[in-house]
Amino acid sequence: MENRKSYIALLAALLIAGVALLLFPRKETAKAAYQHDEGTVFGTLYHTKYLYHKDLKAEVEAELQRVDASLSMFNPRSTISRINRNETDQTDEMLSEILQLSFTVNKATGGAFDPTVAPLVNAWGFGFKSGQMPDSIQVDSLRALVGLSAIHLNDNKLTKDNPLSILDFSAIAKGYGVDKAADVLRSHGIANFMVEIGGEVVTEGVNEKGAPWRIGINKPDDDSTSTNSELQDIVSLSGKAIATSGNYRNYHVIDGRRIAHTINPHTGYPAQGDILSSTVMAPSCAEADAFATAFMVLGLEQAKQVVRAQPQLEAYFIYSDEQGNYRTWCTEGLDKLIMK
Repeated sequence: MENRKSYIALLAALLIAGVALLLFPRKETAKAAYQHDEGTVFGTLYHTKYLYHKDLKAEVEAELQRVDASLSMFNPRSTISRINRNETDQTDEMLSEILQLSFTVNKATGGAFDPTVAPLVNAWGFGFKSGQMPDSIQVDSLRALVGLSAIHLNDNKLTKDNPLSILDFSAIAKGYGVDKAADVLRSHGIANFMVEIGGEVVTEGVNEKGAPWRIGINKPDDDSTSTNSELQDIVSLSGKAIATSGNYRNYHVIDGRRIAHTINPHTGYPAQGDILSSTVMAPSCAEADAFATAFMVLGLEQAKQVVRAQPQLEAYFIYSDEQGNYRTWCTEGLDKLIMK
């Protein structure tokens, strides 16, 4: 009798379990696969590749829009646009973070990196203004507005010694955007990914072939459309950020003379140094982006000195020698990563 009761109880339990499986079928865990996303941001293209079980494009783009809403001069509602118009002195978390980094890189490069160069960038036709180039009187007048020492940040409050000063973070915002998109992927525990915005890159782990990510360094050829880019070298990259700055794509030709988009904050004129392409590897892409821009201003010899004084940096410069031939200079740490 006792055995029969046990048998009936077991049968009932199995029946209930069977009904439960029919009503609530077990969800299969999605297998992780490399996701490939792309889109437009900051006036250029972005690409992400990452090993995960679902697509995170919406989350990544939402974070990139947050960066745009903080740092973009071309977004009239952004925090920096409102500060430039003196409508507010309150920064947000992103703007405070990027301004602190700007102070650091400005000091390390002797002022070669300076977001307050914005009025001169505009005057030379690379910002909002286009048309006639400035004369020496205009350049000298605008130089009075340039100098990061006249910008102060205290308790998320930005003050300017001269209310006419404006800031342009175009030389660092793409790199910062890459960092923030990478943070989104890291927040999901993703260990293998690549994020790229307009040539600025952060990588972790390995690619789909199980190898470190391969990042190309372009030859500094005149190809404004980037359709015929030829690679100078390929870097094997994992766990680092890399950014490149160069005047070989973004420039004007006025009366047969090429006007570079990188403006020297000290002179007020487009940088005419010997470096054609400046590639920097750093712990963060924002830092790499900022230093790469500064090195275009400094020129080869001064850039080497700064790199040697910053142990967290590696650099690869393509420059023009006295005969106009392409030459390269590379730190030992980055040279080890070049695929031979």
